[in-house]
Amino acid sequence: MQSDDWRSRLESLRGALPADGDTDTAQEPAQEAAPAQGRLDIVFEKKGRAGKTATIICGFTIGDDEVERVASRLKRSLGCGGSARGGEILIQGDRRSDVLRELARMGFKARVV
Repeated sequence: MQSDDWRSRLESLRGALPADGDTDTAQEPAQEAAPAQGRLDIVFEKKGRAGKTATIICGFTIGDDEVERVASRLKRSLGCGGSARGGEILIQGDRRSDVLRELARMGFKARVV
């Protein structure tokens, strides 16, 4: 009876596995680093851009590499263009409410100025 053979081997493995509720948190993928404390300002700008509108996010206390990552994530989630320069993020168009919502989702404290 081969069917009993594989069942007995399966039963022996069951004891080696952790219970359903037991998970090792050290093996879970690390979440993104918590954003630095402080408040970001979201500003709407139109001057000096040939009439085109832009949403500027300033007040970052994190490094330029992290600002680049946040900008990339914002542009992807909002489906728009933009850039990150000098510790600020520029998002094309008037996306103040969308940016505020996405930054809150990422764990940043922000306000629309």
